Amino acid sequence: MLFRSARILDGGHVTEATDVRTDLESGRIQSVGDLTAQRDERVVDLSGKTVTPGLVDAHVHFSLSGERSVEDVVGLSDAELTLVEVRNARKTLEAGVTGVRGMGARDIDVVLKRAIDAGEVAGPRMVANCRSITITGGHGHHMGREVDGADDARRAVREQVKQGADFIKFMTTGGVTTPGSDPGAVAFTDEELHALVDEAHRRGVHTATHAHGAEGVKAAIRAGVDTVEHGTFLDDEAIDLFLSHDVTLVPTLSAPYHISRNTEAATREDVSKVESVYDRHLDSFRMAVEAGVTIAGGTDAGTPFNFHGGNASEIQFMAQHGMDPIDAIRAMTETAAEAIGLADCGVVESGAYADLLVFDDDPLSDLTVLNDPEAVVKGGRVVAGSLPAN
Repeated sequence: MLFRSARILDGGHVTEATDVRTDLESGRIQSVGDLTAQRDERVVDLSGKTVTPGLVDAHVHFSLSGERSVEDVVGLSDAELTLVEVRNARKTLEAGVTGVRGMGARDIDVVLKRAIDAGEVAGPRMVANCRSITITGGHGHHMGREVDGADDARRAVREQVKQGADFIKFMTTGGVTTPGSDPGAVAFTDEELHALVDEAHRRGVHTATHAHGAEGVKAAIRAGVDTVEHGTFLDDEAIDLFLSHDVTLVPTLSAPYHISRNTEAATREDVSKVESVYDRHLDSFRMAVEAGVTIAGGTDAGTPFNFHGGNASEIQFMAQHGMDPIDAIRAMTETAAEAIGLADCGVVESGAYADLLVFDDDPLSDLTVLNDPEAVVKGGRVVAGSLPAN
């Protein structure tokens, strides 16, 4: 199929009136540029329309659906939770997110990934985890893997990799949505952190850490973590460590925003925590952007009132609080794909997967356009919306 005369927004650049040829058999882009239609090839005229790569969300929770509290979910059986994940994966794909990093719940994400890859259910391409690793009673313990000591931490990593985890996530600090957990407090010891990262890297998988407080962020970076999720209370030393260790920040601005806009329905503890962290979170994000820290877009979708399918709003938040719109789009396409190890995604170039979004209007003039693509294409096939008739 040949997409004709599209305005391509990719990699921080805009190219006018460009053609894109896709191959349905491989699901990849064959060529980009000034192309001649082949015999019997379907040609879709996209004059006046904008094409971007499919969005890549570096931080989602398919096991959660925006409930008031994670405690509303922990009683579900594995079968029930699997159905929840399937439903949320479809919503995410149909909204224009063609790649995600699933942050783990029990051991279901890796099963979902295999089903998506096999074409058995609809969903985005996944980098999947099994269970987030936390201290006993720590943040996310409801559906995570609790550990005590460096040896147990290594054992937990080995368990995850054995079950097919593509990466390891661990909770360096407390969190907002776990009752009794302090977002600013460091949870793991330095020995445990080094064991987690070292064992993951030995097994050939990358690491991501939930971390709000600056001391936890710095401890995780010194241990060698690859991405930091949230980074709510950054200081100058933390920013310097991001830069010197080439660590990516996934800010998840959507998560506190949605709690702050639903205070009447949220739990009292969540509201209290968000009130104390929200402005500081935005300040930390601005600091990171101004310093040149690598930013990858991730929503924390599934957390309270942060519903799947609204993922593109994260781009708007990043632009509102310090990033140029084109850089915010790049953060949630190419940069996110690179950060999570989703190869050949997030770009419109020869050899990449034909994961594309088509828009009637220009997202750079109005980022809310990203919430409603005219067509979502994954692997060269339209999976949501429709393309113009020939």
